[in-house]
Amino acid sequence: MKDTELLRLLLQIAKTTLLEYFDSSFFVDTASLYRHYPRLQEEGASFVTLHKETQLRGCIGSIIAYRTLLEDLISNTLSAALHDPRFTPLQKEELSSLTLEVSLLTDPKQLVYSDYEDLCAQIEPYKDGLILQHENYRGTFLPQVWEQLSDTRDFLEHLSVKAGATPEIYAQLPKIYRYHVKAMEEPFDAILPIQE
Repeated sequence: MKDTELLRLLLQIAKTTLLEYFDSSFFVDTASLYRHYPRLQEEGASFVTLHKETQLRGCIGSIIAYRTLLEDLISNTLSAALHDPRFTPLQKEELSSLTLEVSLLTDPKQLVYSDYEDLCAQIEPYKDGLILQHENYRGTFLPQVWEQLSDTRDFLEHLSVKAGATPEIYAQLPKIYRYHVKAMEEPFDAILPIQE
């Protein structure tokens, strides 16, 4: 299955998951999906991002694959819509104004660096998603965040704040992991729901 076909399928599943939550006439038949698309049975890490007009409306995901891709996608879709602590739960009347994005993550790889300058030199803007981890601090930015924070130092500064720390944390050489994503975004109304 090609990446674009898989991402389109994931968008369809995410849309149907949201429709099913609000309307019981829709149904995500997981057994049938597993039968028709074996790739969904493999472990996978996904992020689901909702935008309303141009504003973020929810974003939840998994950094490490630990359950089937289908389970991960369904769980993250509902979490992004209903349990992102930054937003109130999504309402049915908002669906038509949403844009839905799904991202598939590669396995994170730790960067080995000697100091902040070395770290900056190793990062590839617009390509790398990053995870910062140090003691109780942890945060991640998908590569899509480069659209808002195109400067490497700005990206790292905001990442430290998202992790609950300050930019001074980089003097302590926190663990930094790099990952890449394949992503697809569509207006909610343009995505076909899953038909069984």
